[in-house]
Amino acid sequence: MEENKNVSKNSWKRIFKKRWFFPAVYLAVAALLLTGVLWYQNAINQVPEAAEDMQDQLNGEQESQDDEDATTVMQQQEMLEMPVAEDLQTEIVTKFYDYGADAETQEQALILHENQYYQSDGIDISTSGDEAFDVSAALSGTVAEVKQDPLLGNVVKLEHDFGVTTYYASLEEILVEQGSTVEQGQAIATAGQNTLGQEHGIHVHFEVRKDGTPVNPEDFVNQPINKIIAPDQEDAESDTETDTETDQGTEADTETDDSEDKAPAAEEEDNTDDAEETPEDTEEDSTNNSESEMENSESSSAMENA
Repeated sequence: MEENKNVSKNSWKRIFKKRWFFPAVYLAVAALLLTGVLWYQNAINQVPEAAEDMQDQLNGEQESQDDEDATTVMQQQEMLEMPVAEDLQTEIVTKFYDYGADAETQEQALILHENQYYQSDGIDISTSGDEAFDVSAALSGTVAEVKQDPLLGNVVKLEHDFGVTTYYASLEEILVEQGSTVEQGQAIATAGQNTLGQEHGIHVHFEVRKDGTPVNPEDFVNQPINKIIAPDQEDAESDTETDTETDQGTEADTETDDSEDKAPAAEEEDNTDDAEETPEDTEEDSTNNSESEMENSESSSAMENA
């Protein structure tokens, strides 16, 4: 054992005495230190990059969400506009036929064609100079249909949010295609002439519908798209309010009737009591009268005897 220990010690001594030993140790230590420093610097640089990437991702998601929210808000707040430029001098030559309007307004909403009158489901817009003009989208939406009608002429139908659709008829040149997306105010056609409104010359026939039901465009111009309500929906709301008021009035009438019914009942009870007490009172009165007559008879007899 001692010999083995001496041999190992001698081996280490011989190694230490080698000239390359300590330089090799220094180089190994230096390499380890350099590797550690490089790894540490790389880790420090990667942390900010990862943080920046994460921040950029979060910012991108937030911007995307903000854009979606802004788009939704814009769609909800989009106001119905006339299908003509604001600076264009126009006039409404045919009104929307409203059953609740006065006779004069209803007369302006009748269209004469081949000796027959038709009720207008929209309005006709023309210029005083009978000149062609651009027809623009009253709301942002999608071109649902482009067709040619024998009476209305060229027709473009746009679909919008909240079940709203707009129709543009009596068009000359159509500038959009079916399936395309249009922005509010974008020119979709030029005004022209049609058979049904021939007397108005160059004009555009404009309709607004809610869930397929025509509504008066003039009632909802400059109103948010979600405020457009069909007449039957308005009537339903009015009927609901009327029914509520009627129910309240019926309850009040019922309470009044109950009070009135109770009063006669009380009077009947009083009359019944009076009717029940009358025979007894009659008997008592008869007895008293008999006693008085007897006393009077006795008094008369005594006076005669005297």
